[in-house]
Amino acid sequence: MLQLLPWCTRIWFQHSPSNAPWLHHDAKYHKNTCPVGISTHDPVLREKFAGEPEHVINFFFMLAEEVWEIMSQLGFHTINEMVGRSDMLEIDEEVVKMLLLRPAADIQPDAAQHCIQKQKHGLDMALDQKLISLSKAALEKSLPIYIEMTIRNVNHAVGTMLSHEVTKQYHMNGLPNDAIHVRFTGSAGQSIGAFLCPGITLELEGDSNDYVGKGLSGGKIVVYPPRTCKFDPKENIIIGNVALYGATSGEAYFHGMAAERFYVCNSGAKAVVERVDDHGYECMTGGNVVILGKTGRNFAAGMSSGLAYVLDVEGKFHSHCNHECGS
Repeated sequence: MLQLLPWCTRIWFQHSPSNAPWLHHDAKYHKNTCPVGISTHDPVLREKFAGEPEHVINFFFMLAEEVWEIMSQLGFHTINEMVGRSDMLEIDEEVVKMLLLRPAADIQPDAAQHCIQKQKHGLDMALDQKLISLSKAALEKSLPIYIEMTIRNVNHAVGTMLSHEVTKQYHMNGLPNDAIHVRFTGSAGQSIGAFLCPGITLELEGDSNDYVGKGLSGGKIVVYPPRTCKFDPKENIIIGNVALYGATSGEAYFHGMAAERFYVCNSGAKAVVERVDDHGYECMTGGNVVILGKTGRNFAAGMSSGLAYVLDVEGKFHSHCNHECGS
């Protein structure tokens, strides 16, 4: 089984072009200067990439073929048969002298070593089921609707299943702006607005956990503190870590502070926020953001494109920004 690593490496080397980016030691991915046109938005460099989706498909066919060959050599008929079989590993004594390797079945003979029943995700109880039901006029006739409801931190990925229904009907274009406007009050769980599509607006009076707007894909998210609160929004975290991670389009407005790793790997969404904590804009490749206050340390590490407008009231932003970014 330890053949798997060299086997994977062998496939990449045997079936990849001579200018394969994963073999190129001069690539500076975080500076937007990828010499073979993979991790860059520079149109001149992008033209150098000659890859096609069919190349990936072909790779996985070859990968599957060699998996079967290795399984045959080891005497296995299925992947499930291999799970926990540490006795089939080729041992390098120097590497594993501190490890105790025993077949999983020897430790707990009665325990299942692979999946034997489908996992219950509880999607039938998801808040989105109610949103989908209330959004029928928009989904079926493109009529604008407005919904108000409370939200709790046990409600995760709110808006994602609704976005799926919109996308099934209207594809990437989605619905007109604000066609489905949902106003929540309370504390949202993780990933509210994940992959939110065009036409859906989620407004939250309250606060939210991590991953707000993860993969945002054209929708709109607005978060602000309860109107009755007496604290200063810019001095208090209103959304959790890693908000707008991997967002590609859409808008987000946060009246308050964002926690760590705000806007990481964003490639196109627009946002306004009062303040951000450490590691904001990490590996950002596009999009525009306005920060109306302080930033934490290590801002823009690995950033290669996009625009950040920072209101540097205290004159300390220079010491917080990672000046190795490619912008």
